Amino acid sequence: MTVRILPAVGDVDSARALAALLDQLPEVVPAPPVHDSATLLDALGAGAAESVDELPEVVLVHERIGPVPALELIREIVLRHPAVGVVLITADSSSTTLTAAMDSGARGIVTLPLSPEGLAERVHAAASWAAGMRRHLTAGAGADPYGRGSGGTVVTVTGAKGGVGATVTAVHLALAARASGRTVALVDLDLQSGDVASYLDVQYRRSVADLAGIHDINPRVLQDAIYTHDSGIALLLAPAEGERGEEVGDRTARQVLSVLRSRYDVVVLDCGARMDAATAAAVESADHALLVVTPDVIAVRAAKRMVRLWDRLQIRKAEDTLTVVNRHARGAEINPQLVERVTGTRTAATHVPAAYKELSAVVDAGRLQDLEAKSSVKRALWTLAGELGLVAAAPEDEAGARGRRRKPGNGLALRRGAGDRGSVTLEFAGIFPILLVVMGLLWQAVLWGYTFSLAGNAADEAARAATAAHAVHGDWAGACSAAGTKHLPDAWSGADIRCAPEGDLMRATVHADVPLFFPGVDAGWSVDGTAGAALEGGDLG
Repeated sequence: MTVRILPAVGDVDSARALAALLDQLPEVVPAPPVHDSATLLDALGAGAAESVDELPEVVLVHERIGPVPALELIREIVLRHPAVGVVLITADSSSTTLTAAMDSGARGIVTLPLSPEGLAERVHAAASWAAGMRRHLTAGAGADPYGRGSGGTVVTVTGAKGGVGATVTAVHLALAARASGRTVALVDLDLQSGDVASYLDVQYRRSVADLAGIHDINPRVLQDAIYTHDSGIALLLAPAEGERGEEVGDRTARQVLSVLRSRYDVVVLDCGARMDAATAAAVESADHALLVVTPDVIAVRAAKRMVRLWDRLQIRKAEDTLTVVNRHARGAEINPQLVERVTGTRTAATHVPAAYKELSAVVDAGRLQDLEAKSSVKRALWTLAGELGLVAAAPEDEAGARGRRRKPGNGLALRRGAGDRGSVTLEFAGIFPILLVVMGLLWQAVLWGYTFSLAGNAADEAARAATAAHAVHGDWAGACSAAGTKHLPDAWSGADIRCAPEGDLMRATVHADVPLFFPGVDAGWSVDGTAGAALEGGDLG
C-alpha cells in the first residue's frame, strides 16, 4: 500500500537529507517537511477536520524539532490523532531512549545516521499499525473517525492585563460545563498570583508546584495533587507561595495537560495575564485559546501586545485566538468590532455585560459558585460555554415532557353547554379592543426599535466610510452622507447624517424619524444613532 509520510525536522540540512532518502523508498509519498511543532500540529489538525483519510499514515519526528521537545510532541500527536503512527528519529539508540519513546506513544525509533533499509522497515510497520487503528476507529457504531473522542476539550483563559476578569470567566466556564453533566478539571496556571481557590472558598495544601519535580506524571500521581470541589470540579491550584511558581516549566505543564485531557471531558486553565513557559505550553496545546479584554484603550493595547507575543513565539496565531469582551456596555466607544480589527483575532459572539453589583457579594464571600441564575453575567458566561461547545446537550426533562402532554380528564368536565360557549364569545368581544390596542403599541415599539437599529447601522457605515476618506484626505463629509444614506431604506431616506472627527475617532450621527404604524407616516418622533471609528485604520497601538 502507499504510505503518506509527514517529516518534522527543525534543521534544514537534516530535512533535505531525510527528504532525499524518503524519495528512494518504494510505495512512499512524502509531504514537504515541516520545521517546528506548531506547524506540525496545525497541519494534522487541518487534515483531521476534513477526514481521517486526509491524515498521513506516518509522522517522522526528529529529536531536534522545536520549540516543543520531541517526546512531548509525540505524546500530543498520539493523544489528538491516535490513527497516526509516529516514529522518532534520534542519534541515541539506548534502551532508555527507546523506553521513553514507547511511553510517549511512538511506534518505533530510527537511529542516525539513517539507512534506507532501517527507515523503510520502521515506516511500513508504523503504517500497518495506523491502518489497523483506523479500521478499529471506524468500525464501531458512533465512533469518531478523526479520533477526537480520545481526549477532552482544553480551554485556556488569558487576561489581556490584570483585572480584566479572566479568573471569573474561567471559573464559570468550568461550572457551566460541570452543570451539564461533563467531567471538568480547572487548573490555576496563574502561578504567582492565582486566585481560583479564593473565588471558590477552598483551603488546600497540594498545588501544581508539587508536580514540578516529578519526571513522569501519571494519573495516580496527579490525583494526589487534585482537590475535588463541592461542585464536582477537579481543581489543580496555584501554589500559595508565589515564588514556587518558577518551579513549574513547560514540561510539567504539558504532562499535566496530557493526563487531564485523557481523564476529563473539559479542562479549563486560568493562565492569568503573565506569559511564562507553563502558560505558553498550555496556550499552544489548547483547543480554544480565550483572551479576555475590557472595552478600554489600555486593555485593547495590552491584548494587541499579547497576540503579537504569541505570534512571535509561534505559540498561537491571531486568527486562532478568540477574544472575549468583558464588562461590555451598549454604546461604548470601543466596541467588539473595533477590538477584532485592532487585535486581528476573532471576537466571541457572546459579550459579558458590566454588572459589578451582581458579582460583588459572591466575590467578597469567596463563593463565585453561588452567583444567582438570573445574573446577567452568569447567563452570558454560560452562553459563552455553549458557544465553545463545553456544555453537553441535556436530554428533555421527562417531567416537563409529561406536563406538556394533555391530561385526560372527566368527559363531563370537557364538554361545554351552549351557555358556556356564549359566555366565552361575550368575554372575547369585551377584550378584543384591548388586544388591538396592545398589538398596536407592540407594533409601534417594533418600529421604534427597528428605526434605532437602522440609525445605528447607518452611523456605523458612515463612520467607516468617513474614516477611509479622511485617511486619503478625501471628501470625508460626502463619503459619510453617501454611505449612511445607502444603508437606509427609502422610507427612512430623509435622515440627517453627519460626521466629525473627535480626537482619535471619527464620530457619525444619524438623526432618523420614527414612523407612525407605517413606514413613511411622520409622527414627529425621532431617534439618534451614533457610532465611532478609529482614525488611521483603528490602530490604537
